[in-house]
Amino acid sequence: MMIATVFKTSTPGTNSLMSTSSFDQADIISTVEFNYSGDLLATGDKGGRVVIFQREQESKNRPHHRGEYNVYSTFQSHEPEFDYLKSLEIEEKINKIRWLPQQNAAHFLLSTNDKTIKLWKISERDKRAEGYNLKEEDGRFRDPVRITTLRVPVLKPMDLMVEASPRRIFANAHTYHINSISVNSDYETYLSADDLRINLWHLEITDRSFNIVDIKPANMEELTEVITAAECHPHQCNVFAYSSSKGTIRLCDMRAGALCDQHSKFFEEPEDPSNRSFFSEIISSISDVKFSHNGRYMMTRDYLSVKVWDVNMETRPLETYQVHEYLRSKLCSLYENDCIFDKFECCWNGSDSAIMTGSYNNFFRMFDRNTKRDITLEASRESSKPRAILKPRKVCTGGKRKKDEISVDSLDFNKKILHTAWHPKENIIAVAATNNLYIFQDKVN
Repeated sequence: MMIATVFKTSTPGTNSLMSTSSFDQADIISTVEFNYSGDLLATGDKGGRVVIFQREQESKNRPHHRGEYNVYSTFQSHEPEFDYLKSLEIEEKINKIRWLPQQNAAHFLLSTNDKTIKLWKISERDKRAEGYNLKEEDGRFRDPVRITTLRVPVLKPMDLMVEASPRRIFANAHTYHINSISVNSDYETYLSADDLRINLWHLEITDRSFNIVDIKPANMEELTEVITAAECHPHQCNVFAYSSSKGTIRLCDMRAGALCDQHSKFFEEPEDPSNRSFFSEIISSISDVKFSHNGRYMMTRDYLSVKVWDVNMETRPLETYQVHEYLRSKLCSLYENDCIFDKFECCWNGSDSAIMTGSYNNFFRMFDRNTKRDITLEASRESSKPRAILKPRKVCTGGKRKKDEISVDSLDFNKKILHTAWHPKENIIAVAATNNLYIFQDKVN
């Protein structure tokens, strides 16, 4: 696979100077997202902060620094809150970030914690106005009696300043924790999903949203499944998909009715009776669903595998890729340490020909859909020094372990890659490993 030879351009995190053994929980990265051009990369963390990295322009003086990403802006998106009616603490952790397409010089993104979605404007300022009539340069107001002449303010150059300002706050619409936000292809609306409901918002209207899916039963004791992820179709603004904890995906069309409780298509793979166990329902729960860029396919991630579905074929997935099948024998201990409930994300490359998802021990997996080849790589400070070529890793599942292989029993389940992102046009990937962000790209000849 072309992506097998990659090197790390940087390891910035919100606190990348800390050793990985001792770090603040607030520094754990909880979401990673490239913008539509791939020039900006946003990360959110458990401390409610958003860090934006900007790709440097190519320079003749520094030919080897092809498109390095450096910190562009950092801001506090969410603060911890307390719901006094329910006596619940609301975490500041950023659950999802979604960029809007750039329309002018400024950039806009949506960020959400468990309850509140915010629209942020990120803009640059390199000029300031001088020569005010009613105030001095230091900001003190002038005595109007002493003003005898009219001055025309002039713009003077200043050091570049990147400002992040909240333009809209979308609150009080979700009873349960928000797990997904997705910008619609009309770029005017977006949807937000929690465990039992999906709401449709207009980007300009903060005090009203439309409930388009509601799976809450009249009696909560009859609850059998929850919504785990939702995404809008990339080209058809009336179509969206959502996944459930039962391993099913529903495709809905908003033209069919104001409430989309009746799905248009229902995707489910029949369970193999030979693999039936106590953990079957837990590991079949879908943690992420993503449409391909062309809108023809959907990718879903469950605990052990990634599946690619053709939106025109509901009966079974088109492709199934095993991420870490060797963990099937370890499900009992993974259940006891709660790792079995980890929610891994997945992503497509720009041409939809390859997919990527994370695993344990800071491993991440890549699958080439054309050649059916796969590779396991590791994101760690020890194995990936800047500009070093990453070596494929192999896990020994039984028998005699070879020299470069790692035993299943020695995998570190505290080191997990849940969040990954792929540049929309190039073979550049971003991988969040606890409190560190790794950016890898194809080897430059």
